[in-house]
Amino acid sequence: MAKSNVWMSVSDLMTGLMIIFLFIAIAYISRVQQNQTVLTDYVETKNKLYDKLVSEFKQDTIKWQMAIGRDLSMKFNNPTVLFAQGSAYLTPQFKSILDEFLPRYFDILLNDNLRSKIQEIRIEGHTDNVPYPKKHADPYVANVILSQERALNVLIYLRQMPIFQRYTKEQKELLEFWFTANGLSYGKSLDSNGEYTYKTKNEIDPTASRRVEFRIVTSGEEVLENFVNKNAEYDGQ
Repeated sequence: MAKSNVWMSVSDLMTGLMIIFLFIAIAYISRVQQNQTVLTDYVETKNKLYDKLVSEFKQDTIKWQMAIGRDLSMKFNNPTVLFAQGSAYLTPQFKSILDEFLPRYFDILLNDNLRSKIQEIRIEGHTDNVPYPKKHADPYVANVILSQERALNVLIYLRQMPIFQRYTKEQKELLEFWFTANGLSYGKSLDSNGEYTYKTKNEIDPTASRRVEFRIVTSGEEVLENFVNKNAEYDGQ
């Protein structure tokens, strides 16, 4: 009788372990499915927005010397067209480009069914590493100031455009929620191949580095980051 009770105890133990393993498997499958859903939504959103930007502006990239990135960036690459050396004032040529670019850009942002996926639109100013001691003794900080002034002046010009003034209160509030001005100095400077010098360790290409970018940040990026962080915390427990 005692022997029978031992086998019943072992049987109960194995049944309990099987149930535990089953719950673990279900939890793992659920995490994989959530991961797949987040990744799919993130990729699809970026691809759809990218396709819309390319469709709208592909005929203008050469004329404006602009590149459309898979990261949803619009890079204006000719520094002599954008600002004079060391200046934060928009040139007449750059204003003319913005007069053509921004109304069509706004039209995509405000009227597209993906606008709920947009978290932020960054106006980024980028410089080379030329020092400007009148702005600050530290060359990096001096270029932070210069690049911030440039990005801010683009934002100011944007808000003064007639099309912006004609928008409804709700549309203006949405654009104000999205748009930020960001001076990035030469922290993301480029080499002659258009790659980040931080990664390649190559010399800074001044012409390539001095640029203005409009960059869309989707809400999927925040969701994906939060999901990755939660999974990291879960795995560390």
